Amino acid sequence: MSDDLQIKSGLLRIGDAAPDFQARTTHGPIKLSDYRGRWLIFFSHPADFTPVCTTEFVALARHQDKFVAMDCALLGLSVDSLYSHLAWVRAIEDRFDIKIPFPIVEDPSMAVGHAFGMIDENAADSAAMRTSYFIDPEGIVRATTSYPHNVGRSVDEMVRMLAALQLTADKDVLTPEGWQPGDAVLQIPSLSAEDVNREDDWFCHFVDAP
Repeated sequence: MSDDLQIKSGLLRIGDAAPDFQARTTHGPIKLSDYRGRWLIFFSHPADFTPVCTTEFVALARHQDKFVAMDCALLGLSVDSLYSHLAWVRAIEDRFDIKIPFPIVEDPSMAVGHAFGMIDENAADSAAMRTSYFIDPEGIVRATTSYPHNVGRSVDEMVRMLAALQLTADKDVLTPEGWQPGDAVLQIPSLSAEDVNREDDWFCHFVDAP
């Protein structure tokens, strides 16, 4: 783990720059800044060889083509050692006949987990680590999700979130509740008194997706 990771512990907020770090992974050493220029979902899990995490990794591997098509990389992390990661990946491949195509960062000192707010600064272990960061091509956090250790994430929701973030980053529109790619979107409300007086639905006006 790089010694230059200097950031106050605490949950990153939407709009914050994701702190850079260098670490060993199952695909060799990486820096977070290596992912600049494309979207990244950086996600943590409590521990290797745990049931919920295993199902998440299998589902993410099966959705890999969707993330690639959306120009988004995946990067996992837990406090376990690189050797534990490698053994777990091998066990998943043997049990589920699927390869894990994305790197997994080792974080035995919990330095990255603390820096990203994945672990409370006073925590002695990583039991609460199940957080995802959606990071844009400029390295800015655009969304986060956090789950307890005993509740699994929805990979379909991760794909939907990514699609909504990409659409609203490029277009001046809003995505409504339950939006799916191809659905109608919401127009940003006008602040013009003329429009407010003329249109009954000025505050919630649907338009075709761009």
